[in-house]
Amino acid sequence: MADITPRRVLGIETSCDETSAAVVYGTPTDMRLESLVILSQDVHRLFGGVVPEIASRQHLTGIVPAVRTALADANTTLRDLDAIAVTHAPGLVGALLVGTSYAKALGCTHNTPVVPVHHLEGHLFATLLEHPEATPPFTALLVSGGHTLLLDVEAWGRYRLLGQTRDDAAGEAFDKVAKLLGLPYPGGRHIEALARDAVAPSQTHPHRFARPMLRKSAKPGDDDYYDCSFSGLKTAVLYAVRAAEQGGVFNEQRGSIARGFQDSLIDTLAEKVARAARVHRRTRVVLGGGVACNEALQHAIRDRIAPRGTLFAPMPRLATDNAAMIAAAGLFRYHAGERADPTLTAQASLPIPGIFS
Repeated sequence: MADITPRRVLGIETSCDETSAAVVYGTPTDMRLESLVILSQDVHRLFGGVVPEIASRQHLTGIVPAVRTALADANTTLRDLDAIAVTHAPGLVGALLVGTSYAKALGCTHNTPVVPVHHLEGHLFATLLEHPEATPPFTALLVSGGHTLLLDVEAWGRYRLLGQTRDDAAGEAFDKVAKLLGLPYPGGRHIEALARDAVAPSQTHPHRFARPMLRKSAKPGDDDYYDCSFSGLKTAVLYAVRAAEQGGVFNEQRGSIARGFQDSLIDTLAEKVARAARVHRRTRVVLGGGVACNEALQHAIRDRIAPRGTLFAPMPRLATDNAAMIAAAGLFRYHAGERADPTLTAQASLPIPGIFS
């Protein structure tokens, strides 16, 4: 019989530019979040993107106070932990090394097992901390600055890859378009705010951009049925911005361009999700990643999967990179008997464990 004893897990996340620690307690089917600390690195806004060397140095100064605060907020100590879960892939190698090295040192010092966690699997578990009913089987869309994946989740640990971006990730497209529009980094929430007050472009409007890789005649089995591509959309926005600048109407048309871009990207993602849910007969859809915070995306998916489907999206604090999701995924992996050995190290790129196509 599988071990279903409740366990307490410390999660550590340092894959990019958030230094985060969290404590989760329970079992893979019944867990609660006891604490969560996220230290964001605002310095990267000055450069319009994450600078790896700066991120690594910031993690070095932030990881100890983050862990101490998470333990204090959970009213627990290192001796009370059953395991330490840490992100080991994918991400910035230097940043990941800070987390994995610190986790192994803690584990060795206190004789606590360390559990390696894949960052993207963590995003799948994030919603579970807020919505206990967000359990497999379900359709999952992971959308962030570095990844756009469409998965059919048969069970925890079994993930069928249906589609992914062939170039820019959704979050990356948001950031690049935001830069074209003169908006701050990261760009997602700024584009959403700018687009919110703009009128939706009509069929003949110059800012109604084509929906990439969204053929009406597409059918299951076609190469483009689930995959996405946003590089062409980004180029279309670039031309629209140049035309507006040359016409002296850039400031007046920024909102319209932002709305046209967001509508195109969201329509594409929502339709891909609806296709996956329909083909695989899933009544639950789970969102994960920073772009999951986008309310327009949530509304579009809800509209397409209604009335039979239910969408589960995490709160912004659990959607962006955080250690709570790492602790949750680590709790599952710990109960499955997984432990890291001393050779554990950072991996810039690595498939999700249990993924197949």
